[in-house]
Amino acid sequence: MGSDEDAVKTAKNDACKAVTFENDAFTHCVASPERHFIQTIVHNADAEPLRTFEALEKELGEKVKSAAFAVNGGMYDADGNAIGLLIVDGAEIKSLNQNKGPGNFHLLPNGVFYGDSKGWHVATSAVYAELQTGEVDFATQSGPMLVIDGALHPDIAHNGESRKIRNGVGIDPHGKAHMLISDSPVSFGRMARLYQKLGVQNALFLDGTVSALWRPAIGYSHRKHELGPMILVSKH
Repeated sequence: MGSDEDAVKTAKNDACKAVTFENDAFTHCVASPERHFIQTIVHNADAEPLRTFEALEKELGEKVKSAAFAVNGGMYDADGNAIGLLIVDGAEIKSLNQNKGPGNFHLLPNGVFYGDSKGWHVATSAVYAELQTGEVDFATQSGPMLVIDGALHPDIAHNGESRKIRNGVGIDPHGKAHMLISDSPVSFGRMARLYQKLGVQNALFLDGTVSALWRPAIGYSHRKHELGPMILVSKH
């Protein structure tokens, strides 16, 4: 058992907290540019898909001491490879996917979470395609968008019948990245409205059912699934 002082220190170092919205419980993690940096990760050093947070922890080695939290980072195929845009350490692994099709990813507009020299951003895929962003440090594409310029995605119901464990990411006016994961099955609409309450202008759904969160500060892996791309938030 650690001391009360150790517990307080752990709480201060943990970027995540529990929140309740419309009677549903969420975990809300915040990455701040002045305190954190973000990267996408999908493969280990041998170019093999990591698939789990346990594998990610092993791959980080000593760097795990700087890890703040990690979440699953977008939709993927049976082999764990991204089905949309994926940029890792400035290298494009998968190009932007603007194809039409079924499923959440193609509930247009979908979007991109990315980082460049100007900060962190969430934009629709169509907007991203037109941007002259220069060098992009990381990017992952998913869908649908939840909030677009402050408004709910036009095809998302207020509180639809589809209820799943869901997670997403949004950027507030101060450039902070807000990552939410529901603690129980919720609708798209409820998660989108929570992002609006947080003052987020653009928010992107990352995935459902397999949604997972790793919080090294408390040694807690939210759920265990085989994942594809992951978003790792580390302390400077």
